[in-house]
Amino acid sequence: MPPPLSQRFGNHLRAMRQSRELTQEHLAERSGLSVDTVRRVEHGTLSPTLETLDKLARGLDLSLASMFGYFDHRGRDEVSELRDYVATRSGRQVRLAMRVLRAMFDSEEGPSR
Repeated sequence: MPPPLSQRFGNHLRAMRQSRELTQEHLAERSGLSVDTVRRVEHGTLSPTLETLDKLARGLDLSLASMFGYFDHRGRDEVSELRDYVATRSGRQVRLAMRVLRAMFDSEEGPSR
């Protein structure tokens, strides 16, 4: 029998936090939540509200859609994660990132067609 949904989501949140090398304290600060809230969600003892989920997603630099997409598919989708990250940047930063990505991919694969 699989663990309860709240425990599975808590494990998912913990994995996303750890993949970003964030402590519970740092995620709480970035999310505007208490450390106790982050801890309880990760342990599956607190079922978060939509507002709390939105704050956690923002603290992880994700959209709610991406956070749940990862949970639903049980894995990371780096393209969605990259999209979410870039969406929080200025137009100048996005243009610079595009130039860097194009140069990187062109150097590895040859010029794009």
